[in-house]
Order: sequence, then structure tokens, then C-alpha cells
Amino acid sequence: MGTPPSISVIIPTLNEAQRLPAMLEWTAAIGFSDIIVVDGGSDDGTLDAAAAVPSVRCLLAPRGRARQMNAGAAAAAGDVLLFLHADTRLPMRAQHAIEDAFREPTVNRGFFAVRFEPPTVVGSVIAFMMNGRSFMTRIATGDQALFVRRSAFERVGGFPDIPLMEDVELSRRLKRWDGTCAVISDPVITSYRRWQQQGAIRTIVLMWTLRMLYWLGMSPQRLVRWYADVR
Repeated sequence: MGTPPSISVIIPTLNEAQRLPAMLEWTAAIGFSDIIVVDGGSDDGTLDAAAAVPSVRCLLAPRGRARQMNAGAAAAAGDVLLFLHADTRLPMRAQHAIEDAFREPTVNRGFFAVRFEPPTVVGSVIAFMMNGRSFMTRIATGDQALFVRRSAFERVGGFPDIPLMEDVELSRRLKRWDGTCAVISDPVITSYRRWQQQGAIRTIVLMWTLRMLYWLGMSPQRLVRWYADVR
């Protein structure tokens, strides 16, 4: 069977002091021992809240998810890097599921299905669409807790230093190399707050428009300016 790979959990944060402690405690409780919080300059006590949780390492990095996650990857000890948003909760058997996925030597990356909390009809439809799209394309977003072999992550140069779509672009780069993508059907639970705050239909249209413009070649720098204008 071989020795299972060691897994490092990397969590980029910015002003997440309220929700972070419970998420970190859960992540440690289900078996992860190398948990790295990479903060982008919070002013609400996020780092203090993270440091109060045993087994959590805290880092500072220039603001921006790509830069923060790359800094966490550089400091990580694991053979596998799991990138997790601060508002996302892993399923109880997440560690075993990832270990099982990598028993197949051709697997170099993977992601989880997603479910929103609190549950709503619209949220269930959105999750169904997200899961269907990513299952077909094998390209996922950060909400789905991407995980990747360190060797593959380093081979493609980590996350590109762009202000949006860094998760999609990493998935695209990994997909070009030899290796398969594992999909774990036991879902992560992610917060529905963004969709509630901005309106579900409006957010769906905005996210799909951003993705379409990106596929058509609009630069992430232009996308982030457009995104700021329409929000």
C-alpha cells in the first residue's frame, strides 16, 4: 500500500478573525497537523485568533490570494498541498479521502464537491452547477479546496501572480501536464455569505461573465478593474 503522503493545509486570510478559530479547530480535529495561515495584512486580529489554535503556523505575505498561497506552499512540509478558504469546512474524512486519491500514482491534483451553508434552494442549484462544470472540465475554483502534489505544483510554477482567476489558471496549467485529477464527492461546506450579500442571480451572472471573459483572453488585471466597477 505504501506510506500515505503528508498533507499541508494552506489558508489565505484577510480579516477572518470571527470565523477562523472554529474552522481551524475543526481542521485540526479531523487529523491535519500541518496547518498554515497566511495573512495578507488583516486589521481585525485574524493572526491573533489563528495563533491561539494549537498546531497552526502563522505567516505574513503580500496581500493577494496567489501570493499568500505561494508563500504558504514555500513554508509547507507536506508532499501534498491543500488550499482551503477560511469560510470553507472540510468533510470529516477529508484526510483519508485525499490519501486514498493519491494511492493512484497517476493522480497529481484534485478537488472536492461543494455544498453551501446555510442551505437554500438557490444555493443547491448553484452548487449543482458548480459541481457539474468542474466534474466535466476538471477545472475547479478555490471554493472546492484544491489539493495538488507538491512536485506538480512546483513544476508549473505555483499560482500565477494575478489578481483574479489564480485557481482556474493553476487548474489549467496542471491539466496540460501528464496526470489525472481526483474528484472527491464528499463535499466541502462553504459559506453562502457572498451570494447572499450580493444577490444570488447577480453573483451567478457576474462569476460566469468573469470566467467567459477570461477564457476569451481578457487579462486578469482588466478583469479585476471591471469587477470593481460592476460590484
